[in-house]
Amino acid sequence: MLQLVHDNVRCLRQGIDLITALPEGEYTRKHAACFGSTIGGHMRHNIDHYERFAQGWSTGRIDYDARTRDPGVETDPAIAATAMTALENALEQLTDGDLDKQVEVIMDSGGDPELCGPGHSSVRRELQFLLSHTVHHYALIAVLCQLRGIETGPSFGVAPSTLRYRGQSSCAR
Repeated sequence: MLQLVHDNVRCLRQGIDLITALPEGEYTRKHAACFGSTIGGHMRHNIDHYERFAQGWSTGRIDYDARTRDPGVETDPAIAATAMTALENALEQLTDGDLDKQVEVIMDSGGDPELCGPGHSSVRRELQFLLSHTVHHYALIAVLCQLRGIETGPSFGVAPSTLRYRGQSSCAR
């Protein structure tokens, strides 16, 4: 498997491992210190982005704004784990030749969409984005877990470059 794909799959697996080990009710528990966010909300957000990538890369158009925002993924860790496993399988279908495929990316930047328009990217760059985006949401999840006394492990929510700098293994356990 391609290294970048493998890294994304391991990162998704890290999320599955966490949510399947969470105590009952923690997936949807809000914490005021984190703006009322939930672990499920962060996981759903990541899943939405990966789903948009998986559905769009082969057509040459990835629309991150057309996320489904499925409340089931946000409230049921089993549904989220199933979705993440499906995404792992989808990513594993990518080939080396797919990585440099050019894609048009739609993502609201807050400005006038008519002026901003779609961006130009590649499958490789979008996989890099997804990994970074996911790790950063995992960092927020790690804070939620720490506030609740739930152990996430030393590499959860830490960027691969930071782990390498520290002499630790890659982003996922």
